[in-house]
Amino acid sequence: MNLAMLLSKRAEEDRPVRVGMIGAGKFGTMFLAQAERRSGIHVVGVCDLNPQAARSNLALVNWAPERYAAASLDAAAKDGTTFVGDDWEALVGHPAIDIVIECTGNPMAAVTHILRAFAEGKHVINVTVEADAFVGPGLSRKAAEAGVIYSMAYGDQPALAGDLVDWARACGFSVVAAGRGHKWLPHYRQSTPDTVWDHWGLTAEQAERGRLNPKMFNAFLDGSKPAIESAAIANCCGLDAPAGGLLFPPGSIDDVPTLARPRSEGGVLDHKGMVEVISCLREDGTQIPHDIRKGVWVCFEADTEYLRNCFEEYNVVTDPSGRYMVNYKRWHLIGLELPYSVASVGIRGEATGCAREFRADVAAIAKRDLTAGEMLDGEGGFTVSGGLRPATLSVENGYVPLGLAHQVKLIRPVAEGQAVVWDDITFDNGTDAYRLRKEIEADAVHGHGL
Repeated sequence: MNLAMLLSKRAEEDRPVRVGMIGAGKFGTMFLAQAERRSGIHVVGVCDLNPQAARSNLALVNWAPERYAAASLDAAAKDGTTFVGDDWEALVGHPAIDIVIECTGNPMAAVTHILRAFAEGKHVINVTVEADAFVGPGLSRKAAEAGVIYSMAYGDQPALAGDLVDWARACGFSVVAAGRGHKWLPHYRQSTPDTVWDHWGLTAEQAERGRLNPKMFNAFLDGSKPAIESAAIANCCGLDAPAGGLLFPPGSIDDVPTLARPRSEGGVLDHKGMVEVISCLREDGTQIPHDIRKGVWVCFEADTEYLRNCFEEYNVVTDPSGRYMVNYKRWHLIGLELPYSVASVGIRGEATGCAREFRADVAAIAKRDLTAGEMLDGEGGFTVSGGLRPATLSVENGYVPLGLAHQVKLIRPVAEGQAVVWDDITFDNGTDAYRLRKEIEADAVHGHGL
């Protein structure tokens, strides 16, 4: 509860937490907006494939030009300014940097960046949750072997949900379910970057003003991001994924205790200890008031009469039985909250969540009938979306994880709604991402713990 004070103390001592960031898109730019306002954090360098775009985004969030005019990383480290460039290897290897923030949104590149950062003795905060969803347990293990910290990004929903689960367990409650909210109707599964703004609730002009990437936002709408983030929550918190995928039951915040309980008791869960996503839309498309669309929640139970009495005495909202209650954070502020992770990792030496088990996976599911010769274009694109599955089921059936379904060619047709399997594609098996994924799969097959 004193991270702000500790950051201020580091600033007074001229010992800021020094970070380097790879990728300066929307999430990264939101972090930079706050890093400019938060003493105790020094952004030594920003690396992007398009340095000029990164500089433009720095100007957008009111950084004075002289603040990011450093001629080199060495110069930035000495005078407290920020260097902008495109050499991620130089950034990751620079001795002045304590923490690398992986913020590219490219899961295959992210794995390479993160593993190199570990090799250089750097802590990593991984914003690219798409990578965490299919190799998070392996990244956590590699970090431990290197003696560094691997962390999810506070501000993104998995870390915030993990925080709520940790709160509940630290208080002694049994967690029944956890998850996030979403705006969902079944036909959104077929949404593409060409249709996303119509469904999202923004005009094309608003999206352009915010420099919003339609493919990235479509990954939220078509169910891919909810699946990805649910996998991250499950693997961080030791929760299970539903065998048939997320159900997206509609409800308000006050409905969550009734929905997020076992089916045998009137809810939607196969059993206690699962992840799920609550939709803010009724089946007819009408909006549900007091929704949890932009937030996260944890459902826990009063498993003694005394606890149930306490729920009743303090007038908390429960399910009809009085047994299940929800705590929640209604909003998440994405990159604006990332300084919290920087402070936690850099000062306390604590991750704001990381994968500990391989319980959930995200399979690439065909959005339409796909033909041999087509190229898969990953989350948010025109060909596949993400479907949450138990990791054991995914590995057993040879499902291709969504995070690896980027620019790979189909060699067999795949029907709409079917999962893509390894035998359906040609793939470069020499990438860091592929090798780490196969390590995780081998451990899962042989029953080894991660």
